[in-house]
Amino acid sequence: MAAIASLPFAAGVRHVSSSERRSMVPVSSSVGSSNSVKIVCGVRCNRINSRLVVRCVATQSDVPPTVSETKYNFLKAYKKPIPSIYNTVLQELLVQQHLMRYKRTYQYDPVFALGFVTVYEQLMEGYPSNEDKDQIFRSYINALNEDPDQYRADANKLEEWARTQNGSSLVEFSTKEGEVEGMLKDISERAGGKGNFNYSRFFAVGLFRLLELANAPEPSVLEKLCAALNINKRSVDRDLDVYRNLLTKLVQAKELLKEYVDREKKKREERVESQSQKANETITKCTGDIHLTML
Repeated sequence: MAAIASLPFAAGVRHVSSSERRSMVPVSSSVGSSNSVKIVCGVRCNRINSRLVVRCVATQSDVPPTVSETKYNFLKAYKKPIPSIYNTVLQELLVQQHLMRYKRTYQYDPVFALGFVTVYEQLMEGYPSNEDKDQIFRSYINALNEDPDQYRADANKLEEWARTQNGSSLVEFSTKEGEVEGMLKDISERAGGKGNFNYSRFFAVGLFRLLELANAPEPSVLEKLCAALNINKRSVDRDLDVYRNLLTKLVQAKELLKEYVDREKKKREERVESQSQKANETITKCTGDIHLTML
Protein backbone atom coordinates (compact mmCIF):
# COMPACT_ATOMS: atom_id res chain seq x y z
CA MET A 1 0.00 0.00 0.00
CA ALA A 2 1.46 3.35 -0.96
CA ALA A 3 0.44 6.65 0.61
CA ILE A 4 -0.03 9.74 -1.54
CA ALA A 5 0.68 13.05 0.17
CA SER A 6 -2.35 15.20 1.04
CA LEU A 7 -3.45 17.18 -1.99
CA PRO A 8 -4.78 20.79 -1.76
CA PHE A 9 -8.07 21.53 -3.45
CA ALA A 10 -8.75 25.30 -3.69
CA ALA A 11 -6.75 27.09 -1.00
CA GLY A 12 -4.01 25.46 1.05
CA VAL A 13 -3.08 22.28 2.90
CA ARG A 14 -3.26 21.69 6.64
CA HIS A 15 -2.84 18.74 8.98
CA VAL A 16 -5.88 16.53 9.45
CA SER A 17 -6.55 15.43 13.04
CA SER A 18 -7.94 12.08 14.14
CA SER A 19 -11.36 13.55 14.96
CA GLU A 20 -11.53 15.27 11.60
CA ARG A 21 -10.49 12.09 9.80
CA ARG A 22 -13.50 10.28 11.26
CA SER A 23 -15.81 12.88 9.73
CA MET A 24 -14.36 12.57 6.26
CA VAL A 25 -16.52 11.35 3.39
CA PRO A 26 -14.83 8.48 1.47
CA VAL A 27 -14.57 8.85 -2.28
CA SER A 28 -13.04 6.14 -4.48
CA SER A 29 -12.01 5.91 -8.10
CA SER A 30 -9.94 3.62 -10.27
CA VAL A 31 -7.14 4.54 -12.63
CA GLY A 32 -5.83 2.28 -15.35
CA SER A 33 -7.15 -0.93 -16.84
CA SER A 34 -6.28 -4.46 -15.80
CA ASN A 35 -3.58 -3.39 -13.34
CA SER A 36 -5.67 -0.62 -11.84
CA VAL A 37 -4.76 1.52 -8.86
CA LYS A 38 -7.67 2.13 -6.55
CA ILE A 39 -7.56 5.56 -4.94
CA VAL A 40 -9.57 6.10 -1.77
CA CYS A 41 -9.98 9.71 -0.75
CA GLY A 42 -11.38 11.37 2.38
CA VAL A 43 -12.91 14.80 1.83
CA ARG A 44 -13.86 17.30 4.56
CA CYS A 45 -14.92 20.92 4.29
CA ASN A 46 -13.81 23.33 7.05
CA ARG A 47 -16.46 26.00 7.35
CA ILE A 48 -14.18 28.44 9.20
CA ASN A 49 -11.40 28.91 6.68
CA SER A 50 -13.17 27.46 3.59
CA ARG A 51 -10.47 24.93 3.02
CA LEU A 52 -11.25 21.63 1.43
CA VAL A 53 -8.72 18.99 2.40
CA VAL A 54 -8.40 15.89 0.31
CA ARG A 55 -6.40 12.96 1.69
CA CYS A 56 -5.79 10.04 -0.65
CA VAL A 57 -4.42 6.55 -0.14
CA ALA A 58 -3.62 4.46 -3.19
CA THR A 59 -3.91 0.69 -3.06
CA GLN A 60 -2.60 -1.50 -5.84
CA SER A 61 -5.19 -4.09 -6.89
CA ASP A 62 -4.65 -6.99 -9.25
CA VAL A 63 -0.88 -6.66 -8.99
CA PRO A 64 0.56 -8.99 -11.67
CA PRO A 65 2.68 -11.88 -10.41
CA THR A 66 6.35 -12.12 -11.20
CA VAL A 67 7.79 -14.60 -13.69
CA SER A 68 9.17 -16.60 -10.77
CA GLU A 69 5.72 -16.83 -9.18
CA THR A 70 4.17 -18.06 -12.43
CA LYS A 71 6.88 -20.71 -12.84
CA TYR A 72 6.47 -21.72 -9.20
CA ASN A 73 2.69 -22.10 -9.66
CA PHE A 74 3.29 -24.36 -12.65
CA LEU A 75 5.78 -26.56 -10.80
CA LYS A 76 3.52 -26.68 -7.74
CA ALA A 77 0.56 -27.83 -9.87
CA TYR A 78 2.54 -30.45 -11.80
CA LYS A 79 5.06 -32.18 -9.57
CA LYS A 80 6.15 -35.03 -11.84
CA PRO A 81 9.51 -34.77 -13.63
CA ILE A 82 9.28 -33.70 -17.29
CA PRO A 83 11.94 -34.94 -19.75
CA SER A 84 14.38 -32.13 -20.50
CA ILE A 85 13.69 -32.14 -24.24
CA TYR A 86 10.13 -31.01 -23.44
CA ASN A 87 10.71 -29.12 -20.21
CA THR A 88 13.33 -26.72 -21.59
CA VAL A 89 11.02 -25.44 -24.33
CA LEU A 90 8.00 -25.42 -22.00
CA GLN A 91 9.79 -23.19 -19.50
CA GLU A 92 10.87 -20.78 -22.24
CA LEU A 93 7.31 -20.60 -23.59
CA LEU A 94 5.93 -20.03 -20.10
CA VAL A 95 8.23 -17.03 -19.56
CA GLN A 96 7.32 -15.54 -22.95
CA GLN A 97 3.61 -16.06 -22.39
CA HIS A 98 3.78 -14.60 -18.89
CA LEU A 99 5.23 -11.38 -20.33
CA MET A 100 2.45 -11.24 -22.97
CA ARG A 101 -0.27 -12.19 -20.50
CA TYR A 102 0.43 -9.30 -18.12
CA LYS A 103 0.84 -6.51 -20.64
CA ARG A 104 -1.72 -3.74 -20.17
CA THR A 105 -2.95 -4.20 -23.73
CA TYR A 106 -3.44 -7.95 -23.38
CA GLN A 107 -6.86 -9.39 -24.02
CA TYR A 108 -7.55 -13.06 -24.53
CA ASP A 109 -8.81 -14.04 -27.97
CA PRO A 110 -9.63 -17.42 -29.61
CA VAL A 111 -7.04 -17.16 -32.42
CA PHE A 112 -4.32 -16.67 -29.82
CA ALA A 113 -5.67 -19.74 -27.98
CA LEU A 114 -5.66 -21.79 -31.20
CA GLY A 115 -2.06 -20.77 -31.83
CA PHE A 116 -0.92 -21.79 -28.37
CA VAL A 117 -2.77 -25.12 -28.47
CA THR A 118 -1.20 -25.82 -31.88
CA VAL A 119 2.31 -25.07 -30.61
CA TYR A 120 1.71 -27.13 -27.47
CA GLU A 121 0.48 -30.17 -29.40
CA GLN A 122 3.45 -29.96 -31.77
CA LEU A 123 5.86 -29.65 -28.86
CA MET A 124 4.36 -32.50 -26.83
CA GLU A 125 3.84 -34.90 -29.75
CA GLY A 126 5.16 -38.30 -28.75
CA TYR A 127 4.97 -37.58 -25.00
CA PRO A 128 4.92 -40.91 -23.11
CA SER A 129 1.55 -40.32 -21.43
CA ASN A 130 -1.50 -38.55 -22.88
CA GLU A 131 -2.92 -38.13 -19.39
CA ASP A 132 0.25 -36.42 -18.19
CA LYS A 133 0.32 -34.29 -21.34
CA ASP A 134 -3.18 -32.98 -20.59
CA GLN A 135 -2.31 -32.39 -16.94
CA ILE A 136 0.78 -30.40 -17.95
CA PHE A 137 -1.37 -28.28 -20.28
CA ARG A 138 -3.87 -27.52 -17.51
CA SER A 139 -1.11 -26.70 -15.01
CA TYR A 140 0.57 -24.40 -17.54
CA ILE A 141 -2.57 -22.37 -18.34
CA ASN A 142 -3.71 -22.26 -14.71
CA ALA A 143 -0.29 -20.88 -13.74
CA LEU A 144 -1.09 -17.91 -16.00
CA ASN A 145 -4.44 -17.41 -14.24
CA GLU A 146 -6.40 -18.37 -17.33
CA ASP A 147 -8.89 -21.12 -18.16
CA PRO A 148 -7.48 -24.26 -19.88
CA ASP A 149 -11.01 -25.42 -20.76
CA GLN A 150 -11.66 -22.17 -22.60
CA TYR A 151 -8.41 -22.54 -24.55
CA ARG A 152 -9.37 -26.05 -25.67
CA ALA A 153 -12.99 -25.18 -26.43
CA ASP A 154 -12.15 -22.11 -28.52
CA ALA A 155 -9.35 -23.91 -30.37
CA ASN A 156 -11.68 -26.81 -31.23
CA LYS A 157 -14.40 -24.39 -32.32
CA LEU A 158 -12.06 -22.55 -34.68
CA GLU A 159 -10.65 -25.79 -36.08
CA GLU A 160 -14.10 -27.19 -36.82
CA TRP A 161 -15.10 -23.94 -38.49
CA ALA A 162 -11.92 -23.71 -40.59
CA ARG A 163 -12.42 -27.24 -41.95
CA THR A 164 -15.67 -26.06 -43.58
CA GLN A 165 -14.04 -23.02 -45.21
CA ASN A 166 -11.92 -22.34 -48.28
CA GLY A 167 -9.56 -19.54 -49.24
CA SER A 168 -12.35 -17.21 -50.35
CA SER A 169 -14.84 -17.79 -47.53
CA LEU A 170 -12.10 -17.58 -44.91
CA VAL A 171 -11.27 -13.95 -45.69
CA GLU A 172 -14.92 -12.92 -46.11
CA PHE A 173 -15.83 -13.47 -42.45
CA SER A 174 -16.82 -9.81 -42.05
CA THR A 175 -19.76 -10.27 -44.46
CA LYS A 176 -21.17 -13.30 -42.64
CA GLU A 177 -22.96 -14.06 -39.40
CA GLY A 178 -21.93 -16.76 -36.95
CA GLU A 179 -20.13 -17.36 -33.67
CA VAL A 180 -16.64 -17.69 -35.15
CA GLU A 181 -17.27 -14.85 -37.60
CA GLY A 182 -18.22 -12.71 -34.59
CA MET A 183 -14.96 -13.64 -32.85
CA LEU A 184 -12.94 -12.61 -35.91
CA LYS A 185 -14.88 -9.35 -36.29
CA ASP A 186 -14.15 -8.51 -32.65
CA ILE A 187 -10.43 -9.14 -33.21
CA SER A 188 -10.48 -6.99 -36.36
CA GLU A 189 -12.08 -4.09 -34.49
CA ARG A 190 -9.68 -4.29 -31.56
CA ALA A 191 -6.64 -4.64 -33.81
CA GLY A 192 -7.92 -1.63 -35.77
CA GLY A 193 -7.69 0.52 -32.66
CA LYS A 194 -11.12 0.15 -31.06
CA GLY A 195 -9.93 -1.77 -28.02
CA ASN A 196 -7.08 -3.73 -26.47
CA PHE A 197 -5.15 -5.99 -28.81
CA ASN A 198 -1.70 -7.43 -28.37
CA TYR A 199 -0.26 -9.25 -31.37
CA SER A 200 1.99 -12.24 -30.63
CA ARG A 201 3.61 -15.24 -32.29
CA PHE A 202 0.86 -17.47 -30.96
CA PHE A 203 -1.65 -15.35 -32.88
CA ALA A 204 0.40 -15.81 -36.07
CA VAL A 205 0.43 -19.57 -35.55
CA GLY A 206 -3.33 -19.48 -35.01
CA LEU A 207 -3.78 -17.79 -38.40
CA PHE A 208 -1.49 -20.36 -40.01
CA ARG A 209 -3.56 -23.17 -38.51
CA LEU A 210 -6.78 -21.68 -39.91
CA LEU A 211 -5.25 -21.53 -43.40
CA GLU A 212 -3.91 -25.06 -43.05
CA LEU A 213 -7.30 -26.52 -42.09
CA ALA A 214 -9.08 -24.56 -44.83
CA ASN A 215 -6.57 -25.99 -47.32
CA ALA A 216 -5.60 -22.47 -48.36
CA PRO A 217 -1.80 -22.29 -48.24
CA GLU A 218 -1.51 -19.53 -50.87
CA PRO A 219 0.37 -16.41 -49.64
CA SER A 220 -2.33 -14.23 -51.21
CA VAL A 221 -4.95 -15.71 -48.86
CA LEU A 222 -2.80 -14.96 -45.83
CA GLU A 223 -2.30 -11.42 -47.09
CA LYS A 224 -6.07 -10.88 -47.46
CA LEU A 225 -6.80 -12.43 -44.08
CA CYS A 226 -4.24 -10.18 -42.38
CA ALA A 227 -5.77 -7.14 -44.09
CA ALA A 228 -9.28 -8.16 -42.98
CA LEU A 229 -8.06 -8.58 -39.39
CA ASN A 230 -5.97 -5.35 -39.43
CA ILE A 231 -2.79 -7.35 -38.74
CA ASN A 232 0.67 -6.52 -40.09
CA LYS A 233 1.51 -9.31 -42.55
CA ARG A 234 5.27 -8.73 -42.23
CA SER A 235 5.08 -9.56 -38.54
CA VAL A 236 3.08 -12.70 -39.30
CA ASP A 237 5.57 -13.84 -41.98
CA ARG A 238 8.48 -13.28 -39.62
CA ASP A 239 6.88 -15.15 -36.75
CA LEU A 240 5.78 -18.05 -38.96
CA ASP A 241 9.41 -18.44 -40.05
CA VAL A 242 10.41 -18.65 -36.38
CA TYR A 243 7.65 -21.22 -35.80
CA ARG A 244 8.78 -23.38 -38.74
CA ASN A 245 12.38 -23.27 -37.51
CA LEU A 246 11.20 -24.30 -34.05
CA LEU A 247 9.30 -27.26 -35.50
CA THR A 248 12.36 -28.33 -37.50
CA LYS A 249 14.54 -28.24 -34.39
CA LEU A 250 11.93 -30.14 -32.38
CA VAL A 251 11.73 -32.87 -35.01
CA GLN A 252 15.53 -33.20 -35.08
CA ALA A 253 15.74 -33.26 -31.27
CA LYS A 254 13.01 -35.91 -31.01
CA GLU A 255 14.74 -38.04 -33.64
CA LEU A 256 17.97 -37.87 -31.65
CA LEU A 257 16.06 -38.74 -28.49
CA LYS A 258 14.41 -41.70 -30.21
CA GLU A 259 17.78 -42.95 -31.50
CA TYR A 260 19.20 -42.65 -27.98
CA VAL A 261 16.24 -44.50 -26.41
CA ASP A 262 16.40 -47.25 -29.06
CA ARG A 263 20.14 -47.61 -28.57
CA GLU A 264 19.82 -47.86 -24.79
CA LYS A 265 16.97 -50.34 -25.16
CA LYS A 266 19.07 -52.50 -27.45
CA LYS A 267 21.97 -52.39 -24.97
CA ARG A 268 19.69 -53.47 -22.14
CA GLU A 269 18.30 -56.33 -24.22
CA GLU A 270 21.82 -57.45 -25.12
CA ARG A 271 22.86 -57.33 -21.45
CA VAL A 272 19.81 -59.36 -20.41
CA GLU A 273 20.47 -61.87 -23.19
CA SER A 274 24.14 -62.13 -22.23
CA GLN A 275 23.28 -62.62 -18.55
CA SER A 276 20.67 -65.22 -19.46
CA GLN A 277 23.16 -67.08 -21.65
CA LYS A 278 25.77 -67.10 -18.85
CA ALA A 279 23.15 -68.34 -16.39
CA ASN A 280 22.20 -71.17 -18.75
CA GLU A 281 25.85 -72.13 -19.21
CA THR A 282 26.35 -72.18 -15.44
CA ILE A 283 23.26 -74.33 -14.92
CA THR A 284 24.38 -76.72 -17.68
CA LYS A 285 27.83 -77.02 -16.14
CA CYS A 286 26.42 -77.64 -12.65
CA THR A 287 24.03 -80.25 -14.00
CA GLY A 288 26.90 -82.00 -15.79
CA ASP A 289 29.02 -82.01 -12.61
CA ILE A 290 26.19 -83.52 -10.61
CA HIS A 291 25.69 -86.21 -13.25
CA LEU A 292 29.37 -87.16 -13.18
CA THR A 293 29.38 -87.30 -9.38
CA MET A 294 26.42 -89.68 -9.36
CA LEU A 295 28.25 -91.99 -11.78
